[in-house]
Amino acid sequence: MTLPFSPEILLLAGMVVAFAYTAFGLTGFGSTVIALPLLAHFFALKFAVPLLMLLDLAAFLLFGARVRKRIRYAEIVWLVPFILAGMAAGLTLLMEVAEQKLLAVLGIFLLLYAGYSLLRDGPATALSRAWCVPIGLAGGVFSALFGTGGVLFATYNAGRIHDKEALRATNAAMIMLSSLVRVVLFGAAGLLTQDGLLATACMLLPAMLAGALLGNRLHAAVPAAAVAKAVYALLVIAGLTLLARAL
Repeated sequence: MTLPFSPEILLLAGMVVAFAYTAFGLTGFGSTVIALPLLAHFFALKFAVPLLMLLDLAAFLLFGARVRKRIRYAEIVWLVPFILAGMAAGLTLLMEVAEQKLLAVLGIFLLLYAGYSLLRDGPATALSRAWCVPIGLAGGVFSALFGTGGVLFATYNAGRIHDKEALRATNAAMIMLSSLVRVVLFGAAGLLTQDGLLATACMLLPAMLAGALLGNRLHAAVPAAAVAKAVYALLVIAGLTLLARAL
């Protein structure tokens, strides 16, 4: 099968994926929100979003057993119905709205999220369970649109879970759940049968594995807060470049 891009693009995409999954190994989330705005310069959104979904699914299947016992299932259950409703709406937007407009929305989302995260000081704000409604809906929409709903779920979990390892495990489980639902939705919409998608995912799998393994090794030694600040700064740059491209 002929891939729809050059070896140079594949190499750059591999570097992006390796970096993104290093952050995933450190924190349990963040792979797609880092990788997508960069990969959107190489691939169409309708290609990049399911591509990263397949890599997320593979990452959890390979590494999820390590954290399964620490997952807070009670928090996940409350989010599920609202996530499903949001995903249905997000998939409709992904299929119907012009890519240029979606890139602008993604750029604004990145700037708002990164700006909020950089300006926030101190521990995460405690959240009541009622927040599962707006965060579940918004996270579902952005999961289907861009695969970036995990950062919203992580914000909710941080306001509910105070144990570091349980938070990391629950964030990773939310990505797994999101990926499984999107497999069904994207399959029904025909996004998984795009030419070159599975071949590209297989080619980027070694980069994902290398990044995730490195992140897991660094987890105990590197302060997660320092990594997060660097990631947020990168997201500001990515958001600005996407807005410039969209405009």
